[in-house]
Amino acid sequence: MEFEAKYISPDIKLSCYSDGFFKSDIMFDQHMLVWFISGETKIVQADGVHLFKKGDIFLIPRNQLATIINYPKDGQPHKTVVMHLSTAKLREFYAGLDVKPKTITHSQIKHYNNHPLLESCLSSLIPYFDMKELPENIAALKITEAISILRTIDKNIDDVLANFEEPGKIDLVSFMERNFMFNMSLDKIGYLTGRSLSTFNRDFRKYFNTTPQKWLTRKRLELAHYQLTNNQKKTIDVCYEVGFENLSHFSHAFKKQFGYSPTSLT
Repeated sequence: MEFEAKYISPDIKLSCYSDGFFKSDIMFDQHMLVWFISGETKIVQADGVHLFKKGDIFLIPRNQLATIINYPKDGQPHKTVVMHLSTAKLREFYAGLDVKPKTITHSQIKHYNNHPLLESCLSSLIPYFDMKELPENIAALKITEAISILRTIDKNIDDVLANFEEPGKIDLVSFMERNFMFNMSLDKIGYLTGRSLSTFNRDFRKYFNTTPQKWLTRKRLELAHYQLTNNQKKTIDVCYEVGFENLSHFSHAFKKQFGYSPTSLT
């Protein structure tokens, strides 16, 4: 896989994948504002699958679990400008404002449909990626500009950006049932459910009477079987969307569980 990244600062980058598709399971610990220059991305979350393509602009809220699958498209590489809106920067921005965000139990991806103000802000970053000496504070100024635009075009964005609470202890069963398809380390899952790793493991055994790995594999295979049987999806798409890392492992586990290969259902 050919990958190139250029940075204006640690919070602003231009990324380019030019060889085949790239898949990763991610927990976003910062808000991410993304502008698509070319290519295509499929984002799989508990609430469904989101597809983004050239020209799209979207915000992924922090503390979200997702499977990201990036593809080149129409002979063009997968190329995006990504701006991280860190908690530190947002605290600084909101420090002088009287904002009281509403509590949101689950933040969804926000799609801004090629908005001209956001596109102008993000496209103006392109020349800076090739400069060796940057204007002082340009990254901070551009992030401030982007936040200001978001607050102008989205009246509910303060409920997302100005909420600095960390995850509290939540119901483990409902969280796992919603998010079992994401390949996150157990300590990260524990963090998102408000638990230390040891408490997470103890609670998991208490509620599910098995190990996390055995339970996750069974749930992913059950979802894969349903997708292949009812939704006419391709085997390779189902493999990655339910949380497996490669087709060979998926096919072996599927046949062991059900007695026949996943391709027999397509």
